[in-house]
Amino acid sequence: MKSYSIALIPGDGIGRVVTAAAWTVLEAAARQSGFALTVTEFPWSCRFFKETGRMMPQDGIETLRGFDAILLGAVGWPAEVPDSVSLHGLLLPIRKAFVQYANIRPHRLLPGVTGPLRAESFDILCIRENTEGEYSGAGGRVHQGTQNEVAVETSIFTRAGVERILRFGFEQARSRRGKLASVTKSNAQKHSMVFWDEITRKLAPDYPDVEVTSYHVDALAARMIMAPESLDVVVASNLFGDILTDIGAAIQGGLGYAASANINPDRSAPSMFEPVHGSAPDIAHLGIANPIATIWSGAMMLEHLGEAAAADRVMKALEATTAGGIGTIPGKDRTEAMTAAVVAALV
Repeated sequence: MKSYSIALIPGDGIGRVVTAAAWTVLEAAARQSGFALTVTEFPWSCRFFKETGRMMPQDGIETLRGFDAILLGAVGWPAEVPDSVSLHGLLLPIRKAFVQYANIRPHRLLPGVTGPLRAESFDILCIRENTEGEYSGAGGRVHQGTQNEVAVETSIFTRAGVERILRFGFEQARSRRGKLASVTKSNAQKHSMVFWDEITRKLAPDYPDVEVTSYHVDALAARMIMAPESLDVVVASNLFGDILTDIGAAIQGGLGYAASANINPDRSAPSMFEPVHGSAPDIAHLGIANPIATIWSGAMMLEHLGEAAAADRVMKALEATTAGGIGTIPGKDRTEAMTAAVVAALV
């Protein structure tokens, strides 16, 4: 029997709950599909930071390198550890070390879920550059604590980095409805974003079957709300993609439905799959965390591993569950009930 080794990092807050739920579903789908998932769990989290002074051990990256994939719950506990510490100590180092430069986030309404818009038939795939841009970490602060303090945050855009994420977006559009929206703010950012637009125009002739349109990020944000059905694949920088996908989560019913994949396209290192939502420490003890985003992320993981039939089985079970009214209203159903319903819907 084929087996895949998965590194599980539940993280903080509801991360522990939703990863446990997702794992129950994924194991059941794997059994039905004739393969196995073996898990190794790592306690890396804000609690781990408070105990050790690090979000993960010094050899954490090398420890993860041998796995087929990584499933992450949620990391963060702002009351105890600053988000700037938790993010830069775990999530961003993994993305960068494993060259997970394509962050994929699907946005569509599951059956039975009511979004805040009149539109219901949208299906948007957001592709976010994941390893450089505005989150490169370049910059610094001087004269801290004085009236002369200066903070500099430098965005890094490389030709290789911009070209590879745009090509990834073009390929995704080619496999879907053939429409690509490239997002910048080149009227205001005359270096990095003009650079991005130039590369978009340079690559477009290589994909004559894809209709490409360049948008300013504010116009694209408005379009996601006013005419989401007009969009297919959206490709954006690290910061713009981060913000736009929260809009995407909102119009699909909330963060409880927002899945994501951090992909290393050449498979030279493991890819990582995670829900978009945070650790939600305020509800972590209530038993009402929605596991759908994590289960959906798990389905994306199965597809990446080459188990498309199992991934489809999980997605159909999710759709059957929400179509039956379970998991469609925040706080209405308990996590265990939603998980059990998805498992029961697996066929």
